[in-house]
Amino acid sequence: MTRAAMGGWAGLRGRRVGIWGTGVEGRATLRRLEAEGIAPQCVVDGDSDLDLLAGCDVIVKSPGISPYAAPARDLLAQGVELTGGLALWLEEARRDRVVCVTGTKGKSTTASIAGALATGLGVRCLTGGNIGVPPWDPLAPAADWWIIETSSHQAYDLHVGPRVVAVTSLAQDHLVWHGGYDAYVRDKLSLCTQPGVEAVLVPAGDTELEAHATLLGGSVQRVPDADAAWVAALGLLGEHNRRNALLARAALVALGVPGAEDDALAESAAASYRPLRSRLTHVGSVGGIDFVDDSLSTNVLPTLAAVAAFPGRRVVLLVGGQDRGIDYAPLATGLAGRADDLLVVTMPDNGQRIAASLAEHAPDVAVRAASDLGSAVAAAYEAAGPGGVVLLSPAAPSFDHFRDYADRADQFEAAMRALAGSA
Repeated sequence: MTRAAMGGWAGLRGRRVGIWGTGVEGRATLRRLEAEGIAPQCVVDGDSDLDLLAGCDVIVKSPGISPYAAPARDLLAQGVELTGGLALWLEEARRDRVVCVTGTKGKSTTASIAGALATGLGVRCLTGGNIGVPPWDPLAPAADWWIIETSSHQAYDLHVGPRVVAVTSLAQDHLVWHGGYDAYVRDKLSLCTQPGVEAVLVPAGDTELEAHATLLGGSVQRVPDADAAWVAALGLLGEHNRRNALLARAALVALGVPGAEDDALAESAAASYRPLRSRLTHVGSVGGIDFVDDSLSTNVLPTLAAVAAFPGRRVVLLVGGQDRGIDYAPLATGLAGRADDLLVVTMPDNGQRIAASLAEHAPDVAVRAASDLGSAVAAAYEAAGPGGVVLLSPAAPSFDHFRDYADRADQFEAAMRALAGSA
């Protein structure tokens, strides 16, 4: 796919423009085109009516549509240009006041922390992109600074960069969309070397990021892990979230947000932060057992971080969901050291494959199979014991048993409430 500059939204005038995808970004794109006085030639959802798209000069596609898949390749072969809303917006934005936050996991939390700190410091800031409001939406609040969570799908489309990029982590994810791990890493980290990027911030000592350091560009700043009193005001669990917080603040400092370097001001700003749902969130207790929702953990990296957030406590870990073909050997290896105080309860569809990896690489870890989330929660409650933790951190997407991660979280909480009613 050619990442040619379009001249921003204004550069689409006089061209036949199509919208491919009618989700959050697609609807924002339609509103933006209308505000620009551009009437789209067609609006197409999914892979239907692709012949309509073939009559366009430019298609603004939703991030979920892979340029590696046959429909996109066919359009490209016919001379149709593909781009994304974020790419168009970034061409016209004040890029010296933009930080893009990417990474396999932790990017939503890092972006939300950065946004809360910036707002608490008194600047007019929009946190958007892959989280919240697309920044090009005419309905988006006015802002002077922008914190943009950027997925690997969105990063693929970009041909210019923000002043600051923050990369939280790197692990297997979205392998089908990108066609493999190497392409996933290349596409995600392409953000780091786009024209205009002055600083790339990464957590110090991250072995996977260091293994791909050549893709980070020549302006890398490694943010050391350290105790910081202001982080406690965020109310987050886990050492990984401390690292996310340190990265978020470092990004604001690199961006030049006034007051970001002041510890006292950062602590005061942090007090207004509200943790995001389903990201290692305590949702209740029943019979002295804590229930923690980490439904948004859809691969190995965040699940290992979630378990590590409860040292010395009995953890019953609920894993399993849609099978995307990722390797679960690293999960098994990472859990091997917790054999004495850990039970893993597996769920469909890939529960059997996770159990097989545990049997091979962590044979001392106890594993139990469950047929669905409700029975998994019931089994976990029986096994956790007083002071224990029932942790939903599935290391897999929610589809096709749930509408999305939020539906999975809702059903987890409902199962907990049912236990409370019968206790």
